[in-house]
Amino acid sequence: MENEIILTATEAVRCDKYISECIDTVSRSYIKKLFDMGEITVNGTPKSASYKLRAGDVIRFNIPQAEEIDAVEEDIPLDIVYEDGELLVINKERGMVVHPAPGNSTGTLVNAVLYHCKGNLSGINGKMRPGIVHRIDKDTTGLLVVAKTNDAHMFLSDQLSDRSLSREYYALVHGNIKEDNGRVDAPIARSENDRKKMTVTQKHSREAITDYFVEERFGIYTLVRCKLKTGRTHQIRVHMKHIGHPIVGDKTYGVKKEEFNLPGQLLHAGKIGFIHPITKEKVQFTAPLPEDFEKVLTFLRGRLSQ
Repeated sequence: MENEIILTATEAVRCDKYISECIDTVSRSYIKKLFDMGEITVNGTPKSASYKLRAGDVIRFNIPQAEEIDAVEEDIPLDIVYEDGELLVINKERGMVVHPAPGNSTGTLVNAVLYHCKGNLSGINGKMRPGIVHRIDKDTTGLLVVAKTNDAHMFLSDQLSDRSLSREYYALVHGNIKEDNGRVDAPIARSENDRKKMTVTQKHSREAITDYFVEERFGIYTLVRCKLKTGRTHQIRVHMKHIGHPIVGDKTYGVKKEEFNLPGQLLHAGKIGFIHPITKEKVQFTAPLPEDFEKVLTFLRGRLSQ
């Protein structure tokens, strides 16, 4: 079901700004999505987010109601870094899928969180992705935040949209990156040749920016810290491949012959920071590298010292 919202403009301002100021139960990211879909009309005509209103303009749009959760609760251990009544910060293990999907309905982080929270999760993202504000890949380890309430979900989603929710990753990549830091500013879209892959392209793509900083060098490998400026699917993995330094262990974007027998890419979401939806204070959380990642680094340090 949907709730129709009707607003009458009282001042000459941007349309998106006016809506967000009038309706505090709708996130800015969701408002942007509605504009992109042409679902917001002014005087009966779809307008852009930047459209400047005039007093008396009538704005109409619909807000879908949050769906009931449809995933199954499962008693699966979780590494919970932080929890309160609004959210959880979880250190996800390698191999765990974030949310159920066709052909993969159980054993996911959502199933585990539903059991832990006794079903109390935000329903904004639908029946199969309750509480999920953002995702990390199945074989990527590390931190992600999960919303328990709809208000917290919208507050966190807005930070994700305006890029104030900060995320830092550690990755071991092939090759020696010569510069100490750099930026990859290369748009990403789904590959036309393989729909399971993403690729750098100008065609039907979205802006993607990754900053990277060299942490340690091992001759034929480099440990980097990456800061996401945007959050595209497989972004760091695709960008590292794009600059000629694919991530070690990456089965999709990596090299064919690997020195190490790894179950997945050495990519770890080690730090996350955001404004808490209730206290409005900046909070930051960190998670150590997983054991298999540390073992590879220890081996490389030992080999380098010989």
